[in-house]
Amino acid sequence: MVSPVLSRIAVRASRQLGRQRASFGPRTIVRAASSKHPNGFVPPTQEDLTELRDRVQEFTRREITEEFAAKVDRENEFPPEMWQKLGEAGFLGITVEEDHGGLAMGYQAHCVVMEELSRASASIALSYAAHSQLCVNQIRLHGTTQQTEKYLPGLVSGTAVGALAMSEHGAGSDVVSMTTTAKEVDGGYILNGSKMWITNGPDANYIVVYAKTDPKAGSKGMTAFIVETKDDSGKVAKGFSVAQKLDKLGMRGSNTGELVFDNVFVPKENVLGQLNRGVKVLMSGLDLERLVLSAGPLGIMRACMDISLPYTHTRKQFGTPIAFNQLLQGKLADMYTAYLTASSLTYTIAAAVDNGTPAHFLTPHSLFPTAENLESDSRDPSVKSQDCAAAILYAAENATKCALDAIQCLGGTGYVNEVAAGRLLRDAKLYEIGAGTSEIRRVIIGRTFNHMYAGKATAKAQ
Repeated sequence: MVSPVLSRIAVRASRQLGRQRASFGPRTIVRAASSKHPNGFVPPTQEDLTELRDRVQEFTRREITEEFAAKVDRENEFPPEMWQKLGEAGFLGITVEEDHGGLAMGYQAHCVVMEELSRASASIALSYAAHSQLCVNQIRLHGTTQQTEKYLPGLVSGTAVGALAMSEHGAGSDVVSMTTTAKEVDGGYILNGSKMWITNGPDANYIVVYAKTDPKAGSKGMTAFIVETKDDSGKVAKGFSVAQKLDKLGMRGSNTGELVFDNVFVPKENVLGQLNRGVKVLMSGLDLERLVLSAGPLGIMRACMDISLPYTHTRKQFGTPIAFNQLLQGKLADMYTAYLTASSLTYTIAAAVDNGTPAHFLTPHSLFPTAENLESDSRDPSVKSQDCAAAILYAAENATKCALDAIQCLGGTGYVNEVAAGRLLRDAKLYEIGAGTSEIRRVIIGRTFNHMYAGKATAKAQ
């Protein structure tokens, strides 16, 4: 029996090579309740996900060796040839319809790829996520037929690079305070402003850019655009420039930059979603972004165990492997427990999104029996903002702790740059800052409780 995962990859490969599309036997189509999937989406089975994980591991063993990951970090440069390799492997279109060259496997699968790539190189995986989730998936979810047909094939194959530009110098957590503007002109809009900390920004062909189309309207005056930064010949678009490529503490193999838009013309057909409804596009994407990115720290935790377990069982002091020291056993046990807990949280929530079911084994009424308002204010009932925030909050903070423990387990060896432990710590810290800081994630969860108990809070205030 052919695995559905391998079937989807085979179909995709045959389409790209121009061969006749493969035909497979009848399958039971179960449409997930979530609106975040293609029509006819079939949630992956555990066998599907295991097959996919095996394929990603084969890819990283071949293409992202430990020596290669160290070189990427040292040179502070994403390897450009990696995009087409990721595309040929089928990883850039995990959530995209097969008609556009994707695998249409959903968010559990996306987390699997993200975790395994992060285990090999967190910085390569970060650029992967910025491309496949922040750019590709946003265009898939909100793009017109014309937009998806024009942009997705190149992005999915890896011949084009994608990014998302939201943050600015003065607009990070408070993104609605952005100052980049888009003024309507004949045939389109003129963009002016700058964006900061943009992953893939220095390399991207297509960028989802958020700008104010009605500055006086606050959150109701923001619009998303698909901006082409260069044409097919590689010529940079008039008015667009990369002010600087950032020299970061960690994630050094992921190119990050400051982007400048100086009277950049964007045709009206490149509005993504509805005019002045960019916040809807932004917020719906942020939940899924946090969910998929939470798999990044999972891969880092796995990498921490990959170096700590062999070392502590071969390094001897006082005639005995140091792994037999109970204090070090405690650190190893904590690393393992943190990974299991965080991965269970991430994949449970991803399964809820794919299957359109609650993420908790208890009903909301059982979890919060005294709450007055249990209706979710999320944009999709199966994609809960507080759950996605919780997944990345827990995974990120524990990845940093695991990296610190890995350094401690290796002792002096862990403190030298020839070993990956220091790189893992530097990379892990980003996940407590990017995609909303740990503090913002806690605010999101706290506001959910405020929403649930709004009536009681009002009554008490009176």
